[in-house]
Order: sequence, then structure tokens, then C-alpha cells
Amino acid sequence: MARASLLLALLVAAASAPAEGARVPVDAAGNATLGARREALENGLGRTPQMGWNSWNHFYCDINERVIRETADALINTGLAKLGYKYVNIDDCWAELNRDYQGNMVPNKRTFPSGIKALADYVHGKGLKLGIYSDAGTQTCSNKMPGSLDHEEQDVKTFASWGIDYLKYDNCNDAGRSVNERYTRMSNAMRKYGQNIFFSLCEWGNENPATWARGMGGNSWRTTGDIADNWGSMTSRADQNDRWASYAGPGGWNDPDMLEVGNGGMSEAEYRSHFSIWALAKAPLLIGCDVRSMTPQTKTIISNQEVIAVNQGKISLPLVCL
Repeated sequence: MARASLLLALLVAAASAPAEGARVPVDAAGNATLGARREALENGLGRTPQMGWNSWNHFYCDINERVIRETADALINTGLAKLGYKYVNIDDCWAELNRDYQGNMVPNKRTFPSGIKALADYVHGKGLKLGIYSDAGTQTCSNKMPGSLDHEEQDVKTFASWGIDYLKYDNCNDAGRSVNERYTRMSNAMRKYGQNIFFSLCEWGNENPATWARGMGGNSWRTTGDIADNWGSMTSRADQNDRWASYAGPGGWNDPDMLEVGNGGMSEAEYRSHFSIWALAKAPLLIGCDVRSMTPQTKTIISNQEVIAVNQGKISLPLVCL
């Protein structure tokens, strides 16, 4: 991409990114006021967009405890943790297909034989935080593990007992029940038992979660469907996310999905644009590649301290004339 085109893309994204503390308007349906939304989400988390890593975009269901431990090691050894990449998030496929006799979720015995508590202890020992995944339906999107529908309190208590710091909560297999019912149930459970857990609602933007997720204690909410590792998918998600810019601010952030930087589907220049637009839009910076084997070019992109500082509200871009 030519330099002028890249700068134009950055300026467009910068113009759409809300300032910290920006007013959150009430939606046309008359949902909660600004004050009510802020009161609802004050768990002290997400004061800036979350940074870290997630397993899905590169590994999909091919995950195990070794990958998670080695990823935590890599975040430390590459210096990425010092730049703010603190969350190590396990996505779908970590659990057995069936709950135990008490109705508890259990880690897959083959891929996570040491258990999630031991893994959390290891990650915490590195000074990092561990995230986990569940779903607001009967099964997760892979159909390989149970969802949390009708088990919300039990599951949040389980996650808290393991030392989980982050919950990504997906939206598959809804059993014909409404988004409002299903996410309200988990919101209530999180308020009771998950006050120290970052709450990431992955509703895909279907029901405009930017207008109500704060009222459910959400620290971030997906504004789009899943991203793919190509230029068209990335730019379309940036455009979809843009319309909700005024709803984001400290404590709750618009999420156009995770980063694809380093997964091989775009050019280096396109990946630079991808990372810069996400940073300027105050989107979560969740690495989606294998950081254990990333190229020097990938590391350079996701380690750009000036771009990260813009995302984290530490500096603002000057006006650029093209």
C-alpha cells in the first residue's frame, strides 16, 4: 500500500475513534442512560482496550496446555508482555463434550491433563492473565463442548475457582431463546461470582450489543461477525465497527474481532494497516498468530510502541496533511 493511502486509512480510523470518556448516547429504543451503563460496568477492568493473545485465529480446535504454556513463555521472551499483552486466552474446544456427574465443566483429559487451575497458576506465575471461553447456548460453536446456558452461575463459580481472569462468551446453539435472556443470565452470574473476570460478549453484532452490553457489565462486545485473514474481511469489519464508535470508552470497548497479523493471508503493508486501524479505533489488541514462531516482520508490527500508545490512550496523532 502506498504511504499516502496508508495515512488516509489511519486518518479515517482516527476520526472515528472516540476520545476517552466520550459520551455514550442513548439508543433509539431508550436503553440505559450513560450513568446507568457506567455504574453497571464498574468492575475496575477494561480501563483501556484489552491486549493479549487468543488461540482461535491460528489454532482453531487444535489446542492443548503445552501450546498455552509456550505462548505465555513467548509473550515474556519476546518482550510483548512488557508492551501490555497480558491476556492469554483459550478459545473453544478446551473442555470435554459432557459435564461431570455434578454438572461441572471439565477440561479435556487428553489435551489439558493438568487441568485449568494448574495452567492458570503457571500463567499467573509469569505475571500474565488467563482467559477462557464459553457460550450462551447449549453447546459451543464447535459443537465439541457444552455451553453455559442454564449453568451460568455454576460455570462462573468454576472459572473463578480456577483463577480465570477473562471470559469470552459466544452466541451459538441458542435453543430458540432470545439474546436478551441468555446474556442477562450470564450477566447476573458474573455480577455475583465473576467481579474480577473481564467480560467479553461475543454476540457478533447481530442485536447491536454496543447499545446494551455496558448495561450487562460487558467490558467489550463484538460488533461484527468473525474476521478472516484477508484484506476485504478486515476492512469490512473496520467499517461495521465504525458506526458504534461513540459507544466505546473506559470500561467497555467495541470489538471488531481479533487480529490476523502474522497468519499469512495478507501482505506486510496490509497487516500494518490492520494493526494501525484496530489501534486507532480503540479496538482490543488480541494477537491471533502463533507468537512462538512469528516472523521478525510480524513482531515489528505488533510491537510498535507508538501505535500501541494511541490504542491505550497515552498519545494522540497529530493532524497529517496528504
